[in-house]
This record gives sequence, structure tokens and C-alpha cells, in this order.
Amino acid sequence: MSLQAYQRAAQRAENPREAEYRLFGQVTRALMEASKADPSDLQVRIDALDWNRRLWTTLATACEDPSNALPAALRAQFVSLSLWVSRHSSAVMRREEDFEPLIEVNRMIMQGLAGDTAVEAA
Repeated sequence: MSLQAYQRAAQRAENPREAEYRLFGQVTRALMEASKADPSDLQVRIDALDWNRRLWTTLATACEDPSNALPAALRAQFVSLSLWVSRHSSAVMRREEDFEPLIEVNRMIMQGLAGDTAVEAA
């Protein structure tokens, strides 16, 4: 069964935008599950927050690359968002903030990645 799943995945051709959308969806789903988990279940919270922070750190690193084709202003906004995600994630771990703003930011990015179709559906 797992071989079939691998073959299906290998046959599916994703463009970078689709892959980014899928990854943001997976991370956002993990954040949503962590937000509903028992507050004493630290491992679920840590795993989801760390995954989201690593995603945003990777995105910021890509945006800092001068060869990145995105406009400089947009790249700077992604770097700023990445810094905010890191600070907010730490506050969530200290139970000073909740997960919802992180989830909402990720959803907005997903809408942008999906284009007009997702915005119309929302």
C-alpha cells in the first residue's frame, strides 16, 4: 500500500506554488490540531510551532537571497512576518498568546498561493 502511495506521489507533478500551498496546508493543520490539544500536551504544541517556525525561517532565508525574483518590498514583508512568527510562537509556548493569529497568517498566505479561486471560495 505504501508503495502505491509513493508511486502516485511521484507521478503527480507539482509546480513550486502548489508544493508551497500543500506544505502551508500541512503545517496549518498541525497548528489547528495543536490549538485543540490538551494544554499539558507540550509535545504536540512544540512540534507544530517548531514546524511552522522552520517553514517561515526557510521562507525568510529564501527571501534574503538577492537572486530571489520576488519584488524587494514583498521579500522584506515575508522576512518581517517570519520574525513575527518566531516571536509569537514563543509567546504561544509561554501561554501568553494563542495559535489563532499564526493560523490566520498561514491561511492568508495559502489564499495568495491559490490565487483568485481560493479568494472567491472564501
